[in-house]
Amino acid sequence: MPFDFKKEYKDLYLPKRKASVVEVPPMTFFAVAGTGDPNEPDGAYSKALELLYGLSYTVKMSKMGAWQPEGYFDYVVPPLEGLWWAGVGAFDGASVADKNALSWVSLIRQPDFVTSEVFVWVCAELAKKKPALAEACEPALGGHAEGVPRLVRFAEGPCVQIMHCGPYDDEPETIAKLTAYTQDEKLICDIAEGGESPEGHAATGAFDAAAVLAALDANGAVPTVRLHHEIYLGDPRRTRPENLKTVIRHPVRRA
Repeated sequence: MPFDFKKEYKDLYLPKRKASVVEVPPMTFFAVAGTGDPNEPDGAYSKALELLYGLSYTVKMSKMGAWQPEGYFDYVVPPLEGLWWAGVGAFDGASVADKNALSWVSLIRQPDFVTSEVFVWVCAELAKKKPALAEACEPALGGHAEGVPRLVRFAEGPCVQIMHCGPYDDEPETIAKLTAYTQDEKLICDIAEGGESPEGHAATGAFDAAAVLAALDANGAVPTVRLHHEIYLGDPRRTRPENLKTVIRHPVRRA
């Protein structure tokens, strides 16, 4: 049986519809940073997902080829995740006035056998298999520009989370429950502030994908930048909106 991260780590991927506290350990991700409306056809977000899934399935399907990463085991590709922010202040996802103003980091978790060497290999393999993605893959270890993948490893540490069931646009009601729980437990929401970039750029400043991904890549530690986090357990292309399930997670600290 392929290893299924969702089933093995139910505390991280299958919370109840009632808010709870969770300690999130170090994990390795393929990550792409960008800006703009995630619903835009053929937009930056759509291209980021194509890239992330392409890289992730290239690693998984290496079992069929002549070379596999050291320590390889068969597994189910983990779900898509997203870190989100927009505008001045701490963005908690409760209000999105303009989806074009959103900034995001899209991520897919990788097994720990995916090292920097494996990342170089998988980028080269995907570039050969899908020439349309070669432009994004080639500079992956260089400039870390917008739309370019990076391998990052970080922990989230103490968080509160809740399962949202239903359309994404209905998330504010669930987030309100999460916020109320945070306050009841005398915790402080630790989402970073800072406009266009969680590094502290002005809201009118240029988006800096390199700074965002560098801030996240904390070598397994909790980064100084902590953001509104969503984990997508359903595929909106194949799932009716009312049946979608999304883990909503906020970083916290003790008062």
